Amino acid sequence: MAIEDNPEVRVRYGEELRNRREAAGLTQEELSVLAIMSRTHIAHIEAGRRRPSLQDARRLDQVLETGGLFERFLPTLDGRKVAEHFKEALEFEGQATSIRVYAPKLIPGILQTKRYACEVLSSGHSPQSDEERDSLLVTRLERGRILEDFHSPVVWAMLDEAVLRRPIGGPAVMCEQLRHVVALGESRRIRVHVLPFSVGAHALLEGVVSLMWFEELPPVAYVEGLNTGRVWELPSMVRDCQVAYDHAMSDALSHRKSLALIRSVAEDYDHEAQ
Repeated sequence: MAIEDNPEVRVRYGEELRNRREAAGLTQEELSVLAIMSRTHIAHIEAGRRRPSLQDARRLDQVLETGGLFERFLPTLDGRKVAEHFKEALEFEGQATSIRVYAPKLIPGILQTKRYACEVLSSGHSPQSDEERDSLLVTRLERGRILEDFHSPVVWAMLDEAVLRRPIGGPAVMCEQLRHVVALGESRRIRVHVLPFSVGAHALLEGVVSLMWFEELPPVAYVEGLNTGRVWELPSMVRDCQVAYDHAMSDALSHRKSLALIRSVAEDYDHEAQ
C-alpha cells in the first residue's frame, strides 16, 4: 500500500503555524523576514498546500520560540521511511521544480523500477526483515511519482557508464531497468547523459550529487557517501557543486547518444537473459 503525504495533517500543521504566528503578533510578511522564508511560501504552508522543509521548521521554531514543535511535527505529515541522512533531501526533492542528479554507481532512486530497487535495498550490510525492506521499497517507488507530472520537476540524470554495466539483480532486471530509463528519455520526460569510461577522471568522481531548484526558495545541493549525506544551502557551496556538475556534463555524451548506448546495453542484457 502506497504511503502518501497526509493532507489532513498538513492542514493541521498550517493551522498551528497560523495560530502561533498570530499569538506572536506577526504578519506573514514579518515572519517571512525573521525566518528567512518567502511570504508566499509561509502562506502556502498555513493553507496546507505546501509542506515545510526541515530547515523551514527549525527557523519557525526559533523565531516563534516553540521549543522544536514544528520540527517534531514534520514526521507526522507522512509515514515515509528513508535513511536518516536522506530525510531532509527527500523534503526538498518533493518541492523541487528542477532536479539535476549525478549517479556514479546506481540508477537514481526516482528512476528505479521495482525489481531493481528491491535488489538495491536488499544489498545493505545490515540485515533487514522483509517488512523493513518493503517499507523502504514503498518510499522509493513513491519518489518516482513526481515524474507523473510531465512538466515539473524538470529532471536531468547524468549516469556514469558503471551504472549501466553493473548487473544489479542479473540481466533480466537490468534490461527492464535500462529500458525504463530509455522510455522516460524518449518520451522527453527526462534528459539522460552518460559519462563514458573513456572520459577518465572528471569533476564528480567523489560521489552522488543532486542539485535542486525551487519556485520560491534558493537552490540547494545534496551530496552523499556511504551512510552519509548532506544538504548544502550555503550559496558558495551550492555554486561549487553546480560548477562541478557543469564541468562533468561537458564531458558526457549527448542525450541522443546516451539513449542509444543505454538501449544497446539493455539489448545485450536481454540476449544474456535468454
